[in-house]
Amino acid sequence: MDIEGIAAIVTGAASGLGNATARMLAAQGAKVAIFDMNEQTGQRAAAEIGGLFMPVNVADDASVAAGLDAAEQAHGTARILVNCAGIAPAAKTVGKENAPHPLDTFRKTIEVNLIGSFNMISKFSARVAAASEIEGERGVIVNTASVAAYDGQIGQAAYSASKGGVVGMTLPVARDLAQLKIRVMTIAPGIFLTPMLEAFPQNIQDALGAQVPHPSRLGKPAEYAQLVESIIRNPMLNGEVIRLDGAIRMAPR
Repeated sequence: MDIEGIAAIVTGAASGLGNATARMLAAQGAKVAIFDMNEQTGQRAAAEIGGLFMPVNVADDASVAAGLDAAEQAHGTARILVNCAGIAPAAKTVGKENAPHPLDTFRKTIEVNLIGSFNMISKFSARVAAASEIEGERGVIVNTASVAAYDGQIGQAAYSASKGGVVGMTLPVARDLAQLKIRVMTIAPGIFLTPMLEAFPQNIQDALGAQVPHPSRLGKPAEYAQLVESIIRNPMLNGEVIRLDGAIRMAPR
């Protein structure tokens, strides 16, 4: 699918991987709507790319519907959806003083990362289903998982479960939406230089980057966005998860 002139939605695009993706899409001529909970940085990010910002909780039906309504009114029916919204709390299954993992933390992680992604997919797709075809397809969806879906570390039970769910639903959702000519792909990034890692001292960043076989550095958000662009433009990419990780396999800790 060509990107120029197409309406696109990127969740979690106030910063990090989502922000790099929103910037790439805007640079390629897309009309971009940013869905994020961080209103201050989201408004600024949208202004910088000439896009639209909507404060959206991806796990909430009414919030997603309102965001989609506003985006459609401003840009027309969106044909591209990139799901980058997510949280990554850390807690062991049994913590200090034999305390069990807080169930609310586990539940919220699943709700945002997995249910939120599916909520966006289903509501976005229902709208695209009525749109006309463009070069033999109606839409493209790119989800964000993580290498933690495959080799989650100590303290990542909730995060790994949520991202494993995103991996697991990729093929069946792609099969569900094939009749509507909507493609579904997932990217599983490794260690990327997101705002969380940018807050670490340089020596910690270097140590993390050294764990990557090649290239031995942290991934750049623009490299994630580059893969999103390739997925959108290549019509044979469908129903698959791509690890974007420099061949890293995470150690237990």
